[in-house]
Formats: sequence, C-alpha cells, structure tokens
Amino acid sequence: MANKNFISVVIPVYKCSGNLIELSNRLLKIVSELTKTFEIIYVVDGSPDESWSVITSLASSNEQIKALKLSRNFGQHYAVTAGLDYTKGDWIVIMDCDLQDQPEEIPKLYNKILEGYDVVLARRGKREDTFFKKLSNYLFYKVFNFLSGMKYDPQVGAFRIISKKVVNNFRLMKEQTRFFNGLMEWMGFSTAYVDVTHGERFSGETSYTFFKLLRFSIDIIIAHSDKPLRISIFIGFFMSFLSMIYGLYILSVSLTDGIAVSGWSSLMISMYFLAGVIMMNLGILGVYLGKVFSQTKGRPLYFVDKVIGFSE
Repeated sequence: MANKNFISVVIPVYKCSGNLIELSNRLLKIVSELTKTFEIIYVVDGSPDESWSVITSLASSNEQIKALKLSRNFGQHYAVTAGLDYTKGDWIVIMDCDLQDQPEEIPKLYNKILEGYDVVLARRGKREDTFFKKLSNYLFYKVFNFLSGMKYDPQVGAFRIISKKVVNNFRLMKEQTRFFNGLMEWMGFSTAYVDVTHGERFSGETSYTFFKLLRFSIDIIIAHSDKPLRISIFIGFFMSFLSMIYGLYILSVSLTDGIAVSGWSSLMISMYFLAGVIMMNLGILGVYLGKVFSQTKGRPLYFVDKVIGFSE
C-alpha cells in the first residue's frame, strides 16, 4: 500500500459558503498528515451563494484545492458523480460540505480501508440533526429497504472512503436517476464500517424540504425497484377478490330473501374507491414509463461550466 497513497476528497457544494474556509483548513491539516499527495475537489452544484468565489480564493493559495462548477443545480448525487469522474486518487473520500462529516474522522476511514476493503462507510451514532430529519431519514430507509430488497443502514450517509477500483466501476453506471448510496450498495464490493462522531452543522440550513425529500424518495424507489408495480398488481387482484365476494353476498341475499337490495351509497363509495386505486396504479406505471423515457434520451448526467485545477 505504500506506493498507493494518493487521496482525493470529493465534496458537493450547495449553499455552504460559510463553511468552506473552516472545512478547507481542517481538511488540509488532516489529509496532509496521511499523505503528501492529495487533492480536494469541490463540486459547486449551481449554488446561489458565494461558494464559487470563496473556493476560487482558496484554490489560488493552494494548488491541491480544485473545483468544478456545474452549469446549474443538478442535485447532490449528480455532483458526487461529477467529482468522481475527475478524481485521480487511489483512495477517494466522499463527504458533505456542512462539517457534520468531520475531517478529523478521515484517518479512521483511511486506516480501515488499508486493511484490504474496497469501501469503508462512516456509521453515525448520535446524529446532530433535527427530529424531522431523523424521522424522515429513518422512514425513507425502512421503505427503501423493503421495496429494493437491500439492507441499507440508515446510520450511514454519503461519508465514506472507496478505492480507485470502485470508482472506475461506478463510472460505468449511467442511470439518469441517481442515488449514490444505493448504487454503491448494489455494486457489492467488500465493505467495512467505522463508527464516527456526527458533528453539528457549522453554519446554514439544510436545503432538503419535506416535499423535496418526498419527491427524491419516490424517484429513488422507482429507480431501484419494480416492487411498487408488483404491489399494485396484488392490490388489483385483492380488490377483485373482495368485489367477487361482495357480489356473491348480494346475489345470495336477493335470491334467499326475495327482496331488492338497496345499495346506492355503497355502490358510489365502491366506484370512487376503485377509481382511486386504478388512478394510483396508472400513476405508478406512468412514473416508470417517464423514467424509461428519460433514460432513453441518453443525455449527459451533468454539464461543467467552469473548472479550477483541471485542464479544460
């Protein structure tokens, strides 16, 4: 391992200009103690604040700081993809820019991966997040694991270190709908875990609103599983079975008692309910078709507007 010690650090950046100087200072100190050959790659994902100008200033005083500026906001997982496409390290650290992923934990990840693993994940114990974020994260991974068939640990985020071999294989995956953690899990390379301390947010607030999280969750589940389609089929058969049982009941009452069966209210309720189920199933099918349509267009995953430290 002695001759394979180039470390790349990939950091997607969105609305965290107030963190960047502190983050860079701590990263430069920690990573330089591990190796003299490293690079810190910031990927500015259409951030509307002063992040790019701050990074430009930081890079002017240290050639090991590099940056990509995407043409617009593509999303965190696309920004990570862009950063990985530009890395040249033997070991690549992925972390967030809010300093909740603490640079001081990188040596733990690095020392663990030198034991022969391809992926080492940072497992957060006590999360320094709001109750809403903790709850939404827990529920998302419960549903995601159920629908995808994976066993993803909700205590694990993007913070990790991976080998160059993993990055080279990850570059082959061109799904338009991207969930970095799920893609890494699916690849199946040898993985270890390291417990780390989850820090408080240094400044700023999370950009993930409830509706953004909900939309992201739906996209990711659709992209990684066809189980919603199979569940909709089961619901359809189940509703048909109930309708048949109810129909037999109505028929038996009519024949045995010889009376007309009143049922206007129940009929209307049933019609509206079944119409809702049908619309739900059509909606699920439509979302899948939309994802297929997006994939078949074959568009690039992102566009780079400006670079610092890389050749144009």
